[in-house]
Amino acid sequence: MIADVLSDATGRMTRALEAARDEFSTVRTGRANPALFQRILVDYYGSPTPLAQLAGLNNPEARTLIITPYDKSALKEIERAVATAPNLGANPSNDGTIIRVTLPELTEERRREFVKIVRGKGEDAKVAIRNIRRHAKDDLDALKGEVGDDDVARGEKELDGLTKRYVDQIDEALKRKEAELLEV
Repeated sequence: MIADVLSDATGRMTRALEAARDEFSTVRTGRANPALFQRILVDYYGSPTPLAQLAGLNNPEARTLIITPYDKSALKEIERAVATAPNLGANPSNDGTIIRVTLPELTEERRREFVKIVRGKGEDAKVAIRNIRRHAKDDLDALKGEVGDDDVARGEKELDGLTKRYVDQIDEALKRKEAELLEV
């Protein structure tokens, strides 16, 4: 029973860590990265569709990304969605078959802003991990009548170690992203 609670908490914490890493990848650094464009929604025949489903993305150069639409009729809509995407500052140009997106160089002030955004996302992820811990601890406390108090205490200690390990992994990912953002 205790193992089931810990196993469930581990799975949920792993998903929270992956979600945090995914969130970090959407914050722009000095280089063009196709992950930056994954969350852009394009109005495709009246329904919001992720850009990755409408076009191929590749980056031949550090600050340039080429978007090749699968359906050429969606070219204008894709260009409009990229131009209006928040936190990119991208200026797309369309040659009739592909869209070339050149990301401007980040200023020091903008880099600091992005660091604040990433720290906020990191703190949200840590709160999610702590909430998972709290729910698992409640589940362990509910088992006190069925299993021994020593076993519950051992389970709580193991849960605390698990929580610390995942919070440390989020801190490490946050530190790497901050270093990447501040790199000129």
